[in-house]
Amino acid sequence: MTSFDLDQIDHVLSTTRAVRKRLDLDRPVPDEVVLRLIDLAEQAPSGSDQASRRWVVVRDPATKGRIAELYREAGANLFDGLRAAAGHVDGNRRRVADSGAYLAENLERVPALVIVTIYGVHDGSGRPGLFDSVIQSAWSFCLAARARGIGTAWTTLHLRRAQEVAELLGIPDGVTQIVLFPVAYTTGGDFRPAPRRPAGEITFVDQWGFTPSVVPEQQRAHPGEGRGVSLDLDVQAPAERVWELVTDITLPSRFTSEATGATWDEDQQLGPGARFHGSNATRDAGHPAIDRLAEDGLSWTTSCQVERCEPPHEFGYLVGDRDSPSARWAFRLHPMLGGGTRVTHSMLVGPGTSATSAVAQQNPEQAEAIWTGRFRVIRANIAATLAGVKALAES
Repeated sequence: MTSFDLDQIDHVLSTTRAVRKRLDLDRPVPDEVVLRLIDLAEQAPSGSDQASRRWVVVRDPATKGRIAELYREAGANLFDGLRAAAGHVDGNRRRVADSGAYLAENLERVPALVIVTIYGVHDGSGRPGLFDSVIQSAWSFCLAARARGIGTAWTTLHLRRAQEVAELLGIPDGVTQIVLFPVAYTTGGDFRPAPRRPAGEITFVDQWGFTPSVVPEQQRAHPGEGRGVSLDLDVQAPAERVWELVTDITLPSRFTSEATGATWDEDQQLGPGARFHGSNATRDAGHPAIDRLAEDGLSWTTSCQVERCEPPHEFGYLVGDRDSPSARWAFRLHPMLGGGTRVTHSMLVGPGTSATSAVAQQNPEQAEAIWTGRFRVIRANIAATLAGVKALAES
């Protein structure tokens, strides 16, 4: 069996960035190098093994100049919007906006522009169809380039003027342009992995919103530790407005089937370490084994402590003992271009004992059904809370 250097492979996979400002606009990229990248990219799988991809490499200065003009015309409103929103997004998005504008201003100076195309026209049905035979190949091109010190940036802005680009390059009807890559050696220095949400937060197991345990099995205090529920909802309101809502500890009691209220402890107010108590009641906790704890319905009070309070980005609190909480709840706000906010609301099971973990341990043959049932109820309540946030924030 062939042995691969996983560290090298992982480094290429995790540091293949969209390169714009660090493209070396003066160093040529030889034809044989570009062709080698395409040869490697063509090893990607293709639907029904049809050889349908075609690559257009543009080097002629006048042709690059015209493509750059069309690119800037296509993106004029976008770049104006990015500049207008610059003060309302975080530093990373601001840098992306700046580098995007820089690329547009200098596109004709890039040594080579590579346009990836495929025979066929998408039917607009929403099925992957056409694209599932080309996108993987185009990304392989980017990876192969990165491994050779060459930068690329995945850009589709020119597609707003695709017909004019097709006429300029002689691309016939029935061929679809997919992506344009500026291709140049980079100006030096290495690239780092980008900040991304970890897999444990964005991967669901068996059910939408059910997150896998992030705690190694042998280290879990009980089988449910580290599992959780996480949902997102886009809200057409600025993060500052959403922040006012999600930091109101009484908010869930207005929308969910379980929360009935919450109060700050004496002399406590919003901030890291602040303590509050939440009250809850239900007749359906998600599984009969839990519901049997009380014939007339369950009611309970939780002792909570604010763990993270970073306005207007993250508000999170733990339930129970600080060193061994039974759960962690959080809201995360992600400002979107255009002024909206993506709101993530999540619950993560901790090592501390809860009614669910206790009942699951007492009924090992039903443990998975108990956790699944409980997570279904939590998912419904999280969804209701998010819907309430959206309605209030957009009103």
